[in-house]
Amino acid sequence: MFNELLQIQSELQKRLSIPYQWNRKQNDFLDNKTNFIYQINTFENLLAEVDKRFKSDNNFQIYFDYSLNRWFNFWSAYAVEKIFCSLPNVKPVFNHRDRLKDFSINGITFDHKTTIFPRRFNLTIEQAKQNPLSLIEWLYLNQSKQKRKHYHNRLFIVLFSSDGEHWKLKAEIIWLKELIENYVSQFESNKLFSLQLNKEFKTLSDIIWAVK
Repeated sequence: MFNELLQIQSELQKRLSIPYQWNRKQNDFLDNKTNFIYQINTFENLLAEVDKRFKSDNNFQIYFDYSLNRWFNFWSAYAVEKIFCSLPNVKPVFNHRDRLKDFSINGITFDHKTTIFPRRFNLTIEQAKQNPLSLIEWLYLNQSKQKRKHYHNRLFIVLFSSDGEHWKLKAEIIWLKELIENYVSQFESNKLFSLQLNKEFKTLSDIIWAVK
């Protein structure tokens, strides 16, 4: 698995020289237009496919940015999930169409989300680390629109870089592996945060801080 992670890291890092911009909010329409990113695992092939599909489209730049961002985020998340599922006490969810959970730790199911520290959040990174519940609530309420939105258990990996380029840390797969392994080795279910975001059930959540 380690060699596969190194390969993914190498491909993700090829994307870092191109500005990370969305131009549009994520939405189901553009997701459907760019779902080919799941089948492409090299950056060169991604660029070729985007060119082939959209080069004559007036909205080429929108599709270009959207495809590169989704590809980058998907393969980083894929690697993170592989890391989790390789660890003791972690079991993968075998239904890959289940968007509410990726794996279980000690029998507790989680979806996982790697996210940059949000600019619109009203606390500094130091304050947020002292009060993680406030950031967890903010992330549930302000991120993941349309079919991505849910209030089920989620583990957040929150990225923060002192140079402001938080998104680039998604390509630091081997570094993230160390953080995840450390978190799972010390996992205790009674230390999870419990939130009442839905009338029907309580949500369990936590943050793995990835700060450079």
